[in-house]
Amino acid sequence: MKDIPVHQLEKRGSIGMEIWRYQAGEIQNDTLDEEIMKAHRDDHYIFFIVEAGDTALMIDFNEIKFSPHTLYYILPGQVHHGLSDERAAGWFMAVDTMLIPPDYRKVFEGQLALQKPYLLDDGQMKQCMGLLDLLLQRFLEHEKSTFNVSIVHSLLQSFIGIAAGCYAEINDIDVRVSRPVELSRMFKQLLVDNYVAIKSPSVYAGMLNVSERYLNEVLKKATGFSVSYWILNEIMLEAKRLLYYSECNVKEVAHALGYDDHAYFSRLFKKAEGITPLTFRVTYRK
Repeated sequence: MKDIPVHQLEKRGSIGMEIWRYQAGEIQNDTLDEEIMKAHRDDHYIFFIVEAGDTALMIDFNEIKFSPHTLYYILPGQVHHGLSDERAAGWFMAVDTMLIPPDYRKVFEGQLALQKPYLLDDGQMKQCMGLLDLLLQRFLEHEKSTFNVSIVHSLLQSFIGIAAGCYAEINDIDVRVSRPVELSRMFKQLLVDNYVAIKSPSVYAGMLNVSERYLNEVLKKATGFSVSYWILNEIMLEAKRLLYYSECNVKEVAHALGYDDHAYFSRLFKKAEGITPLTFRVTYRK
């Protein structure tokens, strides 16, 4: 069966990151450009800033449009692909998760809904451009000096800190968060790691040492939806990824998601999405 491709950062470099700048209509690397336009996952973070022009990506079945001065990031595991061969001018950066401090990861990974683009003001844009210019220069020279890798990583930390600060601001996230907000984040991480094996709200509540009722109250306040909703949402999202981007049949998709009874899975999918898994595949592959 054909799986969704996973792009691995270690195959493209040895210092845990890469960075490049592109101009509107310019193809930096034919092979890389072709890979980006096809649906895939990454085992690392992607950050980018659009300097000029407009572009769009499909990220987990959501079309995200970007205008000038837009900052955005893609999490490891999110399926995405380009919607146009003509890209805007801007910056692209791939970053190993281990290079992103825990407090910053809390901001990036703490949202249950898909992250939104962030519009940089003129001052923020100027700061980012100066920092990225220096980061690119040092990245291209990292083999010339014993200390250059450390310098590259320090500059990278500065940029990621700016990005985390932007997203913490628009999502009203304080890294010294209240217990309810922290609980929502912890649930999200547990869910991403365990949804195939664990589908019971009470089990997640137990893992978090709270009651199921309290966890529901916290999530409804933070997101508007219950624990059960987010569990099913994560399952259906991965199901749609597999149905659209892979060649797995429905039985294989069901088993990959932890369901031994593929007929039950099909009924669950239809109830959640309004169509059968096969109809979804046919409809979205047109």
